[in-house]
Amino acid sequence: MKKIINDPTTVVDEMLQGLTFIHSDVLRRAEGFDVIMRRAEKQGHVGIISGGGSGHEPAHAGFVGEGMLSGAVCGAVFTSPTPDQILEAIRQADEGAGVFMVIKNYSGDIMNFEMAQELAESEDIRVASVVVDDDIAVEDSLYTQGRRGVAGTIFVHKILGDAARRGCTLEEIKALADDIVPRIHTIGLALSGATVPEAGKPGFVLDEDEIEFGIGIHGEPGYKRDAMAPSKTFAQELFGKLYESFDWDTNKKVALLVNGMGATPLMEQYIFAHDVEELLAEKGIEVAFKKLGNYMTSIDMAGLSLTLMQVTDNDVKALNAPVNTPAW
Repeated sequence: MKKIINDPTTVVDEMLQGLTFIHSDVLRRAEGFDVIMRRAEKQGHVGIISGGGSGHEPAHAGFVGEGMLSGAVCGAVFTSPTPDQILEAIRQADEGAGVFMVIKNYSGDIMNFEMAQELAESEDIRVASVVVDDDIAVEDSLYTQGRRGVAGTIFVHKILGDAARRGCTLEEIKALADDIVPRIHTIGLALSGATVPEAGKPGFVLDEDEIEFGIGIHGEPGYKRDAMAPSKTFAQELFGKLYESFDWDTNKKVALLVNGMGATPLMEQYIFAHDVEELLAEKGIEVAFKKLGNYMTSIDMAGLSLTLMQVTDNDVKALNAPVNTPAW
């Protein structure tokens, strides 16, 4: 294993120290916790928090800042944060109007965030939440009941963060979240597995000429392995699955996210994006918003994911609203 680290057991702590050093104008670390909070002054708005296991950087702390997340809870690598850490994020995000939690659909995350919510409500902090389950690749994979929460979660952060900044109530944000999450679908592929520092070896191994469709962000199995092929073939497979997952009769306007899994060069992501562009055009689908880069990774996994969200004009306005975060 070749990694630029000191001690595999301290990677999260040292990463968070480096993160807050580099982005000290935007972020701060809650003392004694693996919680990153924004420095923006409190305005009496709803606080928005998210989080999960580390190893998905820049998610989630990279999206903390004015106009997006109030805070992010950083668990151990590929491990749900504990209820006490989440509770501290809720406390610090509360501006008097309640706190909304964006939770990815993993059993440990759901259990611990819900436990923290109960504790916060016992302290008279109003809390609501949504569970993001955008991965259409498989149902009931490792760690989940139903579909996994993956890169489409970033669109949820952005749209809800904008709503909170505009002064929407906790109830309004809950209704908005319940509306947008079903309209976000994601699917990915891997060329290689991720190496968790404490494990010292990849979570799975693919042959030199082999790829896997539908992998999860923790290295969970996908739906099939296949031979290495040109980017156009990958685009046809992923876009085809996404296209079939939507009802296009009423809305052919989308937001697009091409997301690198950690070790895929931007050159390759842009080639893939060009191939997807051609497929979208063939189907007469309008791309109203687009983003490309590493947004929710899997440490050093080579691969990418494709997210499509059927959008309204209000969604596009929210996605385009300016923010001050390290990673958006």
